[in-house]
Amino acid sequence: MGLTGLDIFKQLPKTNTGDCGFPTCLAFAMAMAAGKASLDKCPHVTEEAKETLGAAAAPPIKLVKVGTGDTVVELGDETELFRHDKRFYHPTAIAVAIKDTEDVAAKVANFNELEFDRVGLHYVTDMVALTNASGDAAKFKAAAEAVVAGTKKPFILISEDVAALEAAASAVADSKPLLYAATNDNYEAMTALAQKYSCPLAVKGNGLADLSELVEKITKLGYKDLVLDSGNRETSQVLADLTQIRRSAIRKRFRPFGYPTMAFTTKEDAMEEIVQAGVYLSKYAGIVVLKADKKENLLPLESWRQNLFTDPQKPIQVEPKAVAIGDVTPDSPVYITTNFSLTYYIVEGEVEGSKVPSYIVPVNTDGISVLTAWAAGKLTGESIAKALQINDMESKVNHKTLVLPGYVAVLSGSTEEATGWNIKVGPREASGITKFAKENFAK
Repeated sequence: MGLTGLDIFKQLPKTNTGDCGFPTCLAFAMAMAAGKASLDKCPHVTEEAKETLGAAAAPPIKLVKVGTGDTVVELGDETELFRHDKRFYHPTAIAVAIKDTEDVAAKVANFNELEFDRVGLHYVTDMVALTNASGDAAKFKAAAEAVVAGTKKPFILISEDVAALEAAASAVADSKPLLYAATNDNYEAMTALAQKYSCPLAVKGNGLADLSELVEKITKLGYKDLVLDSGNRETSQVLADLTQIRRSAIRKRFRPFGYPTMAFTTKEDAMEEIVQAGVYLSKYAGIVVLKADKKENLLPLESWRQNLFTDPQKPIQVEPKAVAIGDVTPDSPVYITTNFSLTYYIVEGEVEGSKVPSYIVPVNTDGISVLTAWAAGKLTGESIAKALQINDMESKVNHKTLVLPGYVAVLSGSTEEATGWNIKVGPREASGITKFAKENFAK
């Protein structure tokens, strides 16, 4: 268990300078106890207090980094059990499994193509998980070298054979791969290997009780860059383990579980595997290792990850700036929508699909959808008029006709009055834009 807020407060200077970002030392102490502030924010704390408060100052889940450079994957350093309490900070890393018995260079080349652009965002697949399926140390080493030659992304070396893992790690240690895995049978040698090459180490238990004991043994050897695997593979049990580890770390400050976690999928059917991976991604794996390596399979998983690891208090939004779709002319129609990212890009896709060059004006509604913005009083005749003025739409087209979303047809009168433009009520659903455009604007 961590120290209470009052325990921490007793060690602070009690000067209430606000230099830590909190109005009082007591407020800072309470934030530290909740894992939402670190001791280094206080410039006035004594060295003696730093030593006493070391455990309380540490985050409930340790930050562990895999890889180097711009593509390093950061795991852990989370402070919340539920996303709506604040936010989750480090998105689950998605690792694609490759065996050293396969054509590793070709597999890595395919892995590099697993990137997507969707709703104005760029999704990436984060890691390679190289497995020593051959059981041959030399082959595993050569495969590891092929991974380094083929991608700059971080990777995992998977083998419980210490000799094979050392052979591979010795060749690619500068890339700081995650070494998998320390078990009860090899933890001393694995820990020594991780220390030798300064690489993070995965710890594989045989259930949670065994895992906690194993972590304590390894930390007593002086190594703490750890990633935890309970060892279970059945979906419901892995979910229970991941949840219990997270709850123990956040709520109880149980130090043996204060590390990021990882999980492996077992389903053979690609879509079933994606569903299984989605379960682990949601609660609370830091890394999910899966076999799926096709874009059509990974896109839904990465889309879900993008939604989960956003700030729930800050909707994803686009810049409220008029966008020209196609080779616009002064006769081109003008569509009104909101700057909620998902709404905007759906509308953009449909307008583009209509083949009728058009302008889209996303009104600044603080990133909320059409109906929600109307209900909240953010999408109004006045806000639409302001958007037209900011984007100087009167200089871009030779007409004064707007297309309003069908769901807010009720705004027609107030928008005409506020803007002086004529109103066409568009379809209720974006999917109707193509037909609407061809019937009203196609020449």
